[in-house]
Amino acid sequence: MKRFLRENALGLTFGVLFLVVLVGQAFAGLADFNQQQLTEGLPPISFGRYVTSASFGTDVAENWQSEYLQFFLYIFLTVWLLQKGSPESKSLDEVGTESDEEQKVGAYADENSPRWARAGGWRLRLYSNSLGLVMGTIFFASWLTQSIAGVAAYNEEQLGNLEDPVSWPKYLLEPDFWNRTLQNWQSELLAVASMAILAIYLRQRGSPQSKPVGAAHTDTGVEG
Repeated sequence: MKRFLRENALGLTFGVLFLVVLVGQAFAGLADFNQQQLTEGLPPISFGRYVTSASFGTDVAENWQSEYLQFFLYIFLTVWLLQKGSPESKSLDEVGTESDEEQKVGAYADENSPRWARAGGWRLRLYSNSLGLVMGTIFFASWLTQSIAGVAAYNEEQLGNLEDPVSWPKYLLEPDFWNRTLQNWQSELLAVASMAILAIYLRQRGSPQSKPVGAAHTDTGVEG
């Protein structure tokens, strides 16, 4: 057990932190929602009803989709785009998908390579892009969930204001949807750009996200 915890500490720690923060968001969101209910002269709702509501679902999904958009774009764009001096970039002479030998696929796969890395045809092509495709799928699924939960929450407000509800396609054109979406996208894109650029000049000793402390600012694709 001790060995398992040590070898999986990063994933387990972030998993626990995710659950703690998600529960905290649920309680904070419930308090905020009920405060608005009381302000409007409406009765408060229970915790169970809140976490199954469109309001909570929208808040969670809109954060998830922006995070996975960040990963999806970063994974694919870093195949071709470089940032001189950044450990978040490949070396300046490694633009593109690289050779089969460098990627250890097909005839160059070794005994420890995944089975589909040794295969050819569609299996190799699919596995070669599997990380980005899964991230893109999760992004799209989260975006779809956000839009469906969002239209339900939006229509609740519409009915509360004695206004007509809107259909899902019409909601996708509403400022409410794009305001929620774009405010998350811009923050994620800024975070990626900041990490790629600041890591050129700043260091964090021992972190694989940083260059070695003594590495030159111009060293690219070097991790500590």
